[in-house]
Amino acid sequence: MKFLVAVDGSEEAERAIAYAADIADAMDRPITIVHAIDPNVYEEGGSDPISSLADADQRLVLESVEDAERRAMDLLENAGELADEFGADAETELLYGDPVTTIADYAEDGEFDGVFVGHRGRSERTDLMIGSVAKALVERASVPVTVVR
Repeated sequence: MKFLVAVDGSEEAERAIAYAADIADAMDRPITIVHAIDPNVYEEGGSDPISSLADADQRLVLESVEDAERRAMDLLENAGELADEFGADAETELLYGDPVTTIADYAEDGEFDGVFVGHRGRSERTDLMIGSVAKALVERASVPVTVVR
């Protein structure tokens, strides 16, 4: 069995690593930890202050791709170290593209048997405005997804 853990640097993602590491250790299997960045959403929308939700819609992230890659590599390094602390044999991979689509496709193409992901437990209103990667992965992935709170 092969397990995939999708991380975003949150405490919930750390709990997903711990949970996956525990299961993988019991089965003497490795885990793969991934983080996805979407280069298409960086540096969009200009530099004027955001004054409404419509403005926010046009300005997803104000960060260069290089900064996003550096941040993602740090995040993956920390996640790998955490997995080591839990006794898991883990490798990490930086993915590019929309996180939901990219992670779901990676899980299917890599013939993983399951995906673990943390859920931040945001309010229903927040989920309606910005969505939930965990929820969307459950709906899109062709393999079982375990959502860890």
